[in-house]
Amino acid sequence: MSIGFSIDERVADIARRTSEFVREVVLPEEQACDGNVHDGPEPLRRRLQEAARAAEVFAPHVGAEWGGLGLDLCGQAVVFEAAGYSLLGPLALNCAAPDEGNMHLLEVVATEGQKERYLRPLAAGEVRSCFAMTEPAPGAGSDPRALATTATRTRGGWRIDGRKWFISGADGAGFSICMARTSGVPGDAGGATMFLVDADNPGMKIVRNIDTLDQGLFGGHSEVVLDGCEVGDDAVLGRVDQGFTQAQVRLGPARMTHCMRWLGVARRAQDIALERAADRSAFGRPLAELGMVQQLLADSEIDIETSRAVLWRACWELDQGRSAAQHTSIAKTYVSEAVNRVVDRAVQVCGALGISGDAPLSRLYREVRPFRIYDGPSETHRWAIAKRAVRAARERRAGR
Repeated sequence: MSIGFSIDERVADIARRTSEFVREVVLPEEQACDGNVHDGPEPLRRRLQEAARAAEVFAPHVGAEWGGLGLDLCGQAVVFEAAGYSLLGPLALNCAAPDEGNMHLLEVVATEGQKERYLRPLAAGEVRSCFAMTEPAPGAGSDPRALATTATRTRGGWRIDGRKWFISGADGAGFSICMARTSGVPGDAGGATMFLVDADNPGMKIVRNIDTLDQGLFGGHSEVVLDGCEVGDDAVLGRVDQGFTQAQVRLGPARMTHCMRWLGVARRAQDIALERAADRSAFGRPLAELGMVQQLLADSEIDIETSRAVLWRACWELDQGRSAAQHTSIAKTYVSEAVNRVVDRAVQVCGALGISGDAPLSRLYREVRPFRIYDGPSETHRWAIAKRAVRAARERRAGR
């Protein structure tokens, strides 16, 4: 197996322009709103995305047919990290969650008609979207098989009933990709179907926006009720009863793009810590010359480089068309925890400045903590990693 670490010249150029764009255009916008965009104004999003188009860094992940730059996952890893240096960088490039993952899912699974109706305006930034999977207990969460929302056949299509919560980006979204059970009962491994539901459907309503630790996701996180939500047969995304399987098209890569964006946040936190350590003196010496501070800085360098390595490995496997389930779980678990460690160390290096509003670290700290829960908590991924490792060991023994 051959794995290269060279960066394509085109990708490197896009990443360089992205870094310049984020520092010159996006960071001032983030500072102006303090990174709080759960109820961010639509003119802000459109202004940032128009600027990204002008800088020729818009939609790096989408195929050229849909107005994007067409990068594979390895290329996205480089560019998304550059975009993630600001909390609003991915929003500006139109590669923020959940839209980025939904675009990929639509590109792979949707019919041509669905692509024209939903993917094209989404890729152009004309609308936002959400992915309605998670439910209040005892419904679907880290175990999607607990899915309780139902979709039953009607004369004209389907009726969806259920309650979703923590639906990121739902407030202001133009449409939802909603997961509902079309057969079986909660706990069954199959029987789910994905549906495209327009935001103006009278059967789907946002009942509240949830107050959360993080504040940097445009549209926030909402609780949504589907009550007699009628959709036609043309609303089915993919195949009936195959929703869990087909959602994997989205979930594996989306875990990796989360890692890419948050790795940019870690780099920013480390840059702040390095600058502070070089400029601030204590006990007659710069902080950077004190052994314990050096350890904090070194450990963060190790975490960043290791995160990048496991991420690139998983992206390479996905680009090769492999399932990469084990390596995406490893990458998601390691990177989510490493990013938290890097930001935490940066706060410690900066001391009182780190926990003040004079530096962005306290804001970044709030943003990265939920990453250990999003896209599967670390505990769930560790359980899956161990199961696969044991299974592989048994298969090797059986093959002797």
